[in-house]
Amino acid sequence: MLHLFLSGGPVMYPLLACSVIVLTVIIERLMFWNRIDRMRNQAVVDDILELSRAGDWEAVRRRARDSRDYIVRILVSGILHRKFSMTKAMESAAADEIKRMRQYMTIMDTMITVAPLLGIFGTVIGIITSFDVLGTTGIEHPEAVTAGIAQALITTATGLGIAILTVFPYNYFNTRVEDAAQAVEKYATSLEIVYEKRIKGGQDES
Repeated sequence: MLHLFLSGGPVMYPLLACSVIVLTVIIERLMFWNRIDRMRNQAVVDDILELSRAGDWEAVRRRARDSRDYIVRILVSGILHRKFSMTKAMESAAADEIKRMRQYMTIMDTMITVAPLLGIFGTVIGIITSFDVLGTTGIEHPEAVTAGIAQALITTATGLGIAILTVFPYNYFNTRVEDAAQAVEKYATSLEIVYEKRIKGGQDES
């Protein structure tokens, strides 16, 4: 591996940096989503909707007090601002949560684009080196020419490899964000319907 790295020329160093950055982001996002999964508590979400249907806002506050579920935080934000604008409050809270979920995704997206370009850049440098050597030594020393060609192929393969291996976790994390956004929309809409029924039913607000 070290031999291949050194044979790839100077472009291998920025490619190494890209791979380290991508690996760091992937590990961080995996840990992030693992925390999100552990904090999810569907029972609390269901209880909040049921208590909201009954208009027991104090019970909602107590039930949600220790929850770290992102959906619970969004619903509670809407309930706290129900007399002003429940929808806008939940939209604002949801935007903050989705922003946290999309954190560092632009870095992965950038690496998917940059790594192959760096590989192509290394290819060009390798070919230029090969022609330069060919012009200097002629065909008497083909091993000098093939070194430049090897450099070109190594950087191309490395850049493509980084991009390909980044696409899969990138798409996975994007899918997780989309699923979370759909879940937020589902439960926020349910809360809005419950609250509107209470208002239209003329039930008192405490």
